Amino acid sequence: MADTAQIQAQLVDLNDYVRSGEGANGASYNHKDDPDTMLKLYFSNIDMDLVRTELDIAGKVFKAGIPSPEPGSFVTDGKGNYGIKFRRLVGKISYASAIGKEPQKVEHYAREFAKMCLQLHSTDVSGSGLPTAKEQYLGMLRENNFWTEAQKAFIKNIIESTPDTNTALHGDLQYGNLLLVGDKSYFIDLGEAAMGHPYFDLGMTIICGVYNEEDFTQEFFHMSSHTAAEFWKFFVDEYFHGQYTLEQADELLFPYAVVKCLLIERNMKAPLERFHKFFLERYGIQ
Repeated sequence: MADTAQIQAQLVDLNDYVRSGEGANGASYNHKDDPDTMLKLYFSNIDMDLVRTELDIAGKVFKAGIPSPEPGSFVTDGKGNYGIKFRRLVGKISYASAIGKEPQKVEHYAREFAKMCLQLHSTDVSGSGLPTAKEQYLGMLRENNFWTEAQKAFIKNIIESTPDTNTALHGDLQYGNLLLVGDKSYFIDLGEAAMGHPYFDLGMTIICGVYNEEDFTQEFFHMSSHTAAEFWKFFVDEYFHGQYTLEQADELLFPYAVVKCLLIERNMKAPLERFHKFFLERYGIQ
């Protein structure tokens, strides 16, 4: 793949596309005449360089054999929004939407999601060129102005004390980022994919299952917080093979939810106040 830092964005005409979905950071579109092409267009608050980075990482992930859409070109709508063309997965539905439509099947979807995560987290990506999670989060920590120096020292210790591994990480591991296409599943939105310990990934999964607000869960994941909590319960049982209770899983993974806030706050360009409150209540560090 070419050096993405040198790639210029190609202009696309959104009149050639039909909007097919929306997430917290952008929207997706299907090409009207080309069934094999879809477009992921980020909202204008997402920096152009972050989109370029996603294109680069998506190519490395695809090459590493992780089930994911094949990336294409770097594009812009000419109005300050940048995105990426991908080979379209026809007939897809996200795990989040599938659960929202059939909440009575939440256990099935949670266990299948966990199995895909275990497969991902057993994939050796040494030599792939992917960044390490530690590098990513230490960089975000240095640039973050929403935590106090004492809190940042605590978070830095979490990151640095985590064992190093060569396994693949998604970077934004939540049930909206795994698609079902027939009997196959594909990871999407891999712009933060990295190499490192799986706990860095599970920090996002526990946020979605336990610590999100009801309105956010309903709007972006199409389910109630109760259903999200049920998902988390079955996910923990399947992923950890019954080794941990929910309370033990929370104790293990809450620190990585704190680390994951660095990514969320970078994208939001604002503090995640609710989670800062959780942090203060749990650790008492001001």
